[in-house]
Amino acid sequence: MAKVKRASFMISAVAEQYQLHPQTLRMYEREGLLTPSRSEGNTRLYTQEDVERLEVILKLTRELGVNLAGVEIILNMREKMAEMQNQIEQFVKSLNTEISQRSRPLEQEQTHTTLMPIIDVKRTKRS
Repeated sequence: MAKVKRASFMISAVAEQYQLHPQTLRMYEREGLLTPSRSEGNTRLYTQEDVERLEVILKLTRELGVNLAGVEIILNMREKMAEMQNQIEQFVKSLNTEISQRSRPLEQEQTHTTLMPIIDVKRTKRS
């Protein structure tokens, strides 16, 4: 089975597209904000996920004026929130499975029981 390659972009293409100097991208990498993969020739390769993360970094720095220390904190918080969201979704999924499994015996039990007749008692008016 052939290995599927993800699209990746060289540092010069990313820098040009986002109007950055390549040194800025290298600095983001040194600061731990971006972690591009490397080719066999040691060229930095940015995946679509890397580019999306760069867009968040640029929005924070350019539009909101956040410094790099703040960007790091925000990105870490976003990752933790995504992890927590995933954990919540997994918990809800397992809870729904558990509820579904526990309700099946009750549904089967209810279909096998005989219904008791309901007696309609009307109150008569006393004179």
